[in-house]
Amino acid sequence: MMLPERRGPVLKVRELTDPAKVGMDAERLARIDDHFRAYVDDGRLPGWTIAVTRRGQLVHRTNYGAADPADGRQVTDDTVFRIYSMTKPITSVAAMMLYEEGRFELTDPLEAYLPEFADTRVWRGGSSTAPVTEPITEPLRIWHLLTHTSGLTYGFQRSHPTDALYRDAGYELGAPAGVTLADAVKTWAGLPLAFQPGTAWCYSVSTDVLGRLVEVLSGQSLDVFLAERILGPLGMVDTAFGLAEDQRSRLAALHVPDPASRKAVRFDELAPVSRTVPSFLSGGGGLVSTADDYLRFCDFLLRQGERNGVRLLSPRTVDYMTRNHLPGGSDLAGYARSMFAETAYAGVGFGLGFSVVVDPAANKVLTSPGTFSWGGAASTGFYVDPVEEVTALFMTQLLPSSTWPLRSQLTQLVSQAILA
Repeated sequence: MMLPERRGPVLKVRELTDPAKVGMDAERLARIDDHFRAYVDDGRLPGWTIAVTRRGQLVHRTNYGAADPADGRQVTDDTVFRIYSMTKPITSVAAMMLYEEGRFELTDPLEAYLPEFADTRVWRGGSSTAPVTEPITEPLRIWHLLTHTSGLTYGFQRSHPTDALYRDAGYELGAPAGVTLADAVKTWAGLPLAFQPGTAWCYSVSTDVLGRLVEVLSGQSLDVFLAERILGPLGMVDTAFGLAEDQRSRLAALHVPDPASRKAVRFDELAPVSRTVPSFLSGGGGLVSTADDYLRFCDFLLRQGERNGVRLLSPRTVDYMTRNHLPGGSDLAGYARSMFAETAYAGVGFGLGFSVVVDPAANKVLTSPGTFSWGGAASTGFYVDPVEEVTALFMTQLLPSSTWPLRSQLTQLVSQAILA
């Protein structure tokens, strides 16, 4: 069932509303900070920003801990975070804006726009050094990219022989120096798929390929399209590929857990962010952003495609994107082959760019059916509960995101504060 279009107050990200006015309890919201402060106090996280809205009103916003413990900088309202895979929903919105313009159909074969996929084959057996492949029996279609059912993979997963082929080509946690998005897509098209398209779910470079499709269909580079068509109109002034000069002193330091103590330690190997527009425009993980900016994107989603009088998608399109598209109504527990994703599997399906809760009881987290979300590798995450009209956002910088159950805990703590 399509949710009604919301025409309530437009979110103002730094003006707090009395939670009681929108049916939430301030003392119960305070439990969120009490809980997550412990992660910083005992060293598991460097610092964080948490924000919660209800019915378009900001009801909770807190910064705590360090953006960079090495130089004493604290997390502030304008701290810049690497959002990694939280780039994916933005790229998916970009593609669906072009869909609304009639530029493609979801069932179109990808090779009609990216001919390098015309000869892509599928892994059938063997090893990464001697793969046995077969022809595609079901064309790789655009909806397969949006749902991660394409058969593409990620090199870092180490769950299938095709993953090793990505690593051998230089694609494990990024792309080789100097490679463009077009270059990367051509390389991936030449590697075998892990399975026949549409037969399973695997977290992958699908959204990066989708970003290349946006470029081909729009005639613009992905960074320009996002800036002109999404980020600018939504007022997301701090979200981009690469750092502007005024952002460099605001970037939070990246951390990983120490293997022995599990405390967060600085991790500079993946920390650098380009100070110019990078050659590889990763639609699957290349953006930096701030909490204020991403709250605007969440508000846009909650309001079903509109913010501040600017409509980028129709309500019907947002509703369609945020329903489960896995064949047979399956959840990820029954359909995924991937060893990793930015979501739980049980009771969770997948839409066009978002995970979608289909069964809260199976998911074992206090939330509503239809809640959609995604997260990033450095433990950032957001969700939108369209039933309760709630959005929640967690920003920090700790790799990998599977280290602590931050997202499920945020959801349960926000949900228990809803009283009406």
